Amino acid sequence: MPKAIVLLSGGLDSAVTLALSVSHGNETVALSFRYGQRHARELDSAKDIAKHYDTEHFIVDIDLSAFRSSLIGNTGKVEKDRENIGGDIPPTYVPARNIIMMSIAAGLCESEGADRIYIGANSVDYSGYPDCREEFFMSFGEMLRKGTKAGAEGHPIRIETPILNMSKSEIIGLGKRMNVPMHLTWSCYSGGKKACGRCDSCILRLKGFRDAGYRDEAEYE
Repeated sequence: MPKAIVLLSGGLDSAVTLALSVSHGNETVALSFRYGQRHARELDSAKDIAKHYDTEHFIVDIDLSAFRSSLIGNTGKVEKDRENIGGDIPPTYVPARNIIMMSIAAGLCESEGADRIYIGANSVDYSGYPDCREEFFMSFGEMLRKGTKAGAEGHPIRIETPILNMSKSEIIGLGKRMNVPMHLTWSCYSGGKKACGRCDSCILRLKGFRDAGYRDEAEYE
C-alpha cells in the first residue's frame, strides 16, 4: 500500500484532500502545524478530521512569529469584506509558508517511508497566494528530486494537488459526494466561537456553498 503525508490545516480544502488520499488507497498520515497563528481553532478541527478518518496525525511546532502576516500573533488586522479577492497578495499571506511546511512534509515522507505529499492548494477560488499555483508545485517537485535521498535513489517524492484546478463549488460538491464531515472543518481567519463570515476565507467558502447548492453547516456571526 502506498503511503502519503497529507497537509491538514483543518479547513475545507484540506479535509477533502485527506479524504481523496484515503480513497486513492493510500496509508494516510495527517500533518498539521502550530506556527504562531492567531488562534488554535483550526488545529482543533484538524484533530477532529484526522480522528474521523482514523489516520495518524502529527502536529509540528514551528515558530514563525518573526514573520509579518496578519494571520500570525495578535498584531495586524485581518481585512474584512474585500472585493478584489485573488487580485492581489493580501496581508494574510504568510511568507514562504507552503515552502516551509512542504519541506517538513518531505522530511516526514523520508522518515515514514511515504512517497507522496498531498496538499489541498487551490488556484481558482483562492486569496491570491503565490504558493498555491501549479508552477510553484512543479518547481518544488523538481527541487525534491534533486535535494532528497529519495530523489537521489531514483524514487522521488511526488506532490499531489488533486483540487488545484477546481472551483470552490466543485470542491464542495466532491466533498459532499464523498461524505466529508464538512461540519468539522474551520475556514475562518478569526478564532471566535462562530466564523466571522466576512474575511476572504469565509467569503470564498460561503460563495462556494451557494454555487454548489448546499447549506454550510458552519455557524456564522
